[in-house]
Amino acid sequence: MSIAASVSLRIFVLITGMVVFGLCQAAVESGKGNSTADHTKFEELQQIFKTGPEVTQACLGCHTEASKQLHQTKHWKWRLKHPETGEILGKRDVINSFCGSIETNYARCTSCHIGYGWKDKSFDFTSEVNVDCLVCHDTTGTYKKFPTGAGHPPYKDKPFPPKSKKIWKAPDLTHVAQNVGKTSRATCGACHFYGGGGDGVKHGDLDSSMTNPSKVLDVHLGTDGLDFTCSTCHRTDGHDVAGSRYTTVAKDTHGIDVPGRDDKSRATCESCHGSRPHDAQVNDKNNDHTDKVACVTCHIPTYAKGGKPTKMWWDWSTAGRKTPDGKHIKTKDERGYVTYVTKKGSFEWGENLIPEYAWYSGNMRYTQLNEKIDPSSIVEINSFDGSYADPNARIWPFKVMRGRQAFDKGNNTLVMSHLFGKDDDAYWKSFDWNKAIKAAMLSRGAEYSGEFGFIETTYHWPLAHMVAPKEEALGCSDCHSREGRLQNLTGFYMPGRDVNIWVDLIGWLAVLGTLGGVSLHGLGRLLMSRNRRDGNG
Repeated sequence: MSIAASVSLRIFVLITGMVVFGLCQAAVESGKGNSTADHTKFEELQQIFKTGPEVTQACLGCHTEASKQLHQTKHWKWRLKHPETGEILGKRDVINSFCGSIETNYARCTSCHIGYGWKDKSFDFTSEVNVDCLVCHDTTGTYKKFPTGAGHPPYKDKPFPPKSKKIWKAPDLTHVAQNVGKTSRATCGACHFYGGGGDGVKHGDLDSSMTNPSKVLDVHLGTDGLDFTCSTCHRTDGHDVAGSRYTTVAKDTHGIDVPGRDDKSRATCESCHGSRPHDAQVNDKNNDHTDKVACVTCHIPTYAKGGKPTKMWWDWSTAGRKTPDGKHIKTKDERGYVTYVTKKGSFEWGENLIPEYAWYSGNMRYTQLNEKIDPSSIVEINSFDGSYADPNARIWPFKVMRGRQAFDKGNNTLVMSHLFGKDDDAYWKSFDWNKAIKAAMLSRGAEYSGEFGFIETTYHWPLAHMVAPKEEALGCSDCHSREGRLQNLTGFYMPGRDVNIWVDLIGWLAVLGTLGGVSLHGLGRLLMSRNRRDGNG
C-alpha cells in the first residue's frame, strides 16, 4: 500500500470513528431529552393496576408488537443455539458453579426473568401479558421484583428474608406505568449487577457501583465523562439486545460500525474504535498488538474495583454444619460479607483483582448434564479454544470462578440440586443431598445413580466492563517481563519474558552492530574535524 493510500485510509478511519462517536453521544443525549409522549395523559394508563400483567395488557394497546418481539429474544427464552457449535445454551440448559441450575429452583431464579409467573416448567412462553415491560422501562426507581416472586413485584408490603425487618415496598404500578422511559444502567443492573445471588457475586466487572460510576471506574459509563447507558453499546433491534457471554465476539474484524453496513456487532470495542485505535504519531506499535491482544486486556487492568467484592470461591461440600444445639451458622468477614452459611457452604471474596489471561477465539462451550467428566481433575464448567497460531484468537482477560460442587459418582456426570421451593425442607433441614439431587434430576428427566460426591470446578467469565481511562492502561513492562501478567501464557515467544539463545544472540549482534556503526561514524567525524583544524581539510 502506498504512503498516500495509507494516509487516506487512516484519515477515513479517524473521520468515521468521529462520526460513530458522535452518534453514540447523540444516543446518550437523546436518552436524557424530553420524550414525545407524556404517559400520564394516556387513557389506557388512567386506572388502578393490581398486577404487573394488567400493566402489560395496557401497554400492548399501543405497543402492539413489543411482546412478540421479546418472545424471540434470549432475555425471554433464557436459551439460544450457539451459531458455531450448535449447542443449546442458556440458564435453562447450562450447569453453573453458583447455584447449579434453575431447575426446581424456579421462583427464586426467575425473579430476574423479564416475565411474570415462571414458577415451574408449565410457564407459558407464548403469553403476551406475561412480559414485564416495567422492569426495563421504569424511571422511578421504585419498581423491584420480589426475590422469590417468580418475576412479580410485591403487591403488598412484605419482608424478605421472611420474618426479617427488611420490608419490600409494593410499588404504585399506576405511577410507574405513567413514568416509563428508556432503559438505564439501573434497570439493566437490577438483574445483571446481582446475578449469582447478590451484588457483584457473579461477573466481577458488573455490580451496583456501575449504577452511577465515575469515569475512573468505567470510562464509558462514567457520569462525569461520557455518561453512556448500557444500550449505547448493547443496542437493540426489535428488543433483541446485542452482546452475549455465550457468543462473545473475541475478534471483531468488521471494525467501525458505519450506518448502512451494520453487522449488529456494536457490542465490541472495534465497532466504535476500529482495529487500529491508537494514535500512530504517538505509538503506532500499540496498533500492531491488536491482531493478537484484545482491547480489554490492556484497558481493564483490574476488576471488582468499585468497592464491591466479587465471589471467587464457593464450596458446597462444607454446607450442613450447625451449632451444637442444631442452629444454622452464618459467619461474615470484617466488611459484612458472608464467608459461611449452613445452607450453601463456604465463600471467598476478592476485589481490585488482576485478571487471568488466556487465548480466546470466542467459541465458548459448556459441559452438558450428560457429558462424562474426570472427577480426579479440576472440571471446566465452560471451556474454549484459542492459541497463538489461531488467527481468530486473542489474549483475553477473565474472572475465573472456582469452587466445589456435587456430581454423580456412579455416572461421572454433573448434577443439579433442588435448593428452593415448597418441599425444600427435605434439603435444608436434613441436608440430604441425595433427595435434593434426585428431585432436580427427575424433574429434568435426567439419569442419577444415587451416589454423589464433590468435584473442584472452574468457570470462566470474559471481562468487558470497568474499562479504565487510557492513562491507567497496561504498559509494556506489565507483560514484557519475566514476572509479568502473561508469564503463564505459553505457546509463543514474547520479548522481555522468554529466553531464546538464537533470538537473543541475533538481537545482541544487532545491538553491537549498531553501537559499532555509531562508534565508527563518530570516530570518522572526530578525525575529519582534527584534519580541518590542522589545515588538511
